[in-house]
Amino acid sequence: MAFDGITIANIRKELDEALTGGRIYKIAQPEPDELLLTIKNNGTQQRVTLSASASLPLIYLTDKNKTSPMTAPNFCMLLRKHIQNGKIISISQPGMERIINFEIEHLDEMGDVCRKLLIVELMGKHSNIIFCNDSGVIIDSIKHISGLVSSVREVLPGKEYFIPHTQDKLNPLTASEADFMDKVFAGSMPCFKALYSGFTGLSPAIAHEICYRAGGDADLSTAALDEAGRKALYHVFSGMMEEVRSGSFSPCIVYENRVPVEYAALRLTSYPEAQRKDYASICALLEDYYAEKNTVTRIRQRSSDLRRIVSTALERNVKKYDLQLKQMRDTEKKDKYRIYGELLNTYGYGVEPGAKSMTALNYYTNEDILIPLDPTLTAGENAKKYFDKYNKLKRTFEALSQLTLETKSEIEHLESISNALDIAQKEEDLVQIKEELIESGYIRRKGGTKKVKITSRPFHYVSSDGYDIYVGKNNYQNDELTFKFASGNDWWFHAKGMPGSHVVVKSRGDELPDSTFEDAARLAAHYSRGRGQEKVEIDYTEKKNVKKPGGGKPGFVVYYTNYSMMIDSDISALKQIE
Repeated sequence: MAFDGITIANIRKELDEALTGGRIYKIAQPEPDELLLTIKNNGTQQRVTLSASASLPLIYLTDKNKTSPMTAPNFCMLLRKHIQNGKIISISQPGMERIINFEIEHLDEMGDVCRKLLIVELMGKHSNIIFCNDSGVIIDSIKHISGLVSSVREVLPGKEYFIPHTQDKLNPLTASEADFMDKVFAGSMPCFKALYSGFTGLSPAIAHEICYRAGGDADLSTAALDEAGRKALYHVFSGMMEEVRSGSFSPCIVYENRVPVEYAALRLTSYPEAQRKDYASICALLEDYYAEKNTVTRIRQRSSDLRRIVSTALERNVKKYDLQLKQMRDTEKKDKYRIYGELLNTYGYGVEPGAKSMTALNYYTNEDILIPLDPTLTAGENAKKYFDKYNKLKRTFEALSQLTLETKSEIEHLESISNALDIAQKEEDLVQIKEELIESGYIRRKGGTKKVKITSRPFHYVSSDGYDIYVGKNNYQNDELTFKFASGNDWWFHAKGMPGSHVVVKSRGDELPDSTFEDAARLAAHYSRGRGQEKVEIDYTEKKNVKKPGGGKPGFVVYYTNYSMMIDSDISALKQIE
């Protein structure tokens, strides 16, 4: 993600506008590596979260409060002693580093005015929150870093604070055209890599955007650019840095299949507009982005047990199905044994005692056939032996014919549950899937527990022409949509030959426009196992043509009259109703 120097510059601007001149009213440390400051300024109260988490370092304004431990940690107590009720004089960013400095004015124990620095370093696993005096000497930090941990810099009380420079990068805000040309085109590497590895504060996403705006290929080697291409690249780079200098930020989140995948403080025009969501505030963006990311992560974690149950059952049934198919293939020789028995009964009178084989005319094919014999048995006994083999294989074939259908049906059912787990977005979606697994016998219901209340509802979209489209999230919802909610003349869609959601378009008795058919087909493709493929084949028909076979598993239907179309699974242009 693009938590780079440009994002920090945008955050610094918002913090400066909201907090500078304000007084620190409360200081809390809800997590070992996180501070929550409450600041009063111009008659308003603001909260700012400062996180030095190694996995998710963040700083942003928030409306949300957090519960703090009963006993405040030592670092929190130290800050309260020194800077509670202190005034924020300035908020700055050194160069384009991923660092924000809060300069705070307060009264010391003698009543004299003095200043302190609260430094927030947002550098991945090296993130830290460091408290210094006005001379740059460290008073304390939320993480202590000794020489045993880092050979570059110690972060301990009494040590002098400095910014480690471990990479030979230029400040993009002060780099001249000559500096740019020397840095980017000194060697041969992809253009986007030359940009983000040559300048502080540029992320790969911003480097890609610069190349895109310049009309070039981000992966093109710098050595392959001609003079015009180099000039164009610098012109875009220079213009983008001017946006940063002037504070003209345009924060946005980029979505793929409705999942946030990237964000930046400047508009990423290299992505289609339908995939972008623009924000007026970088802090609001960060809060939304990580809330959505955390939701996706949490659902994945909560569904892990269900996924394991489904995966284990699916693997077991696939192995069973393969074995059954092998046994079915073995029964293919049954008719040969029947013919052997019949021919022995017809021509066996001519077989000499002790013969090991007999050649006879197969009256089914009018060709001679060699029949192996057990020399210790008579022709009649050999015939009986072949008929016994035939009858045994016939019984096996009849049993396996039913068993393979049942096992295949079970595999399809489990694959449909797996697909439902993939598209689940909320915890209530998982509740309904778990209920299906319980009723299917894969999970044992705990003694005394009742059936849970189901609150999950199908997805609801509106087509580009204003028609309501509904998408089942799991097999129970698929059945309910198709056989209880849909009317006979509504249209029904499903991905052909793969697990996926039932999609119903409420036709309102109208003849649907082609674009609505395409919208519904895209939804059927997206909420199927085929999502992400370039094209997915979708079957569609009027709901009255869809039937539920007797004893069919949840979500299983049959239909014999349908149309088909090939469609992509991109639903970014469709409006979802919450």
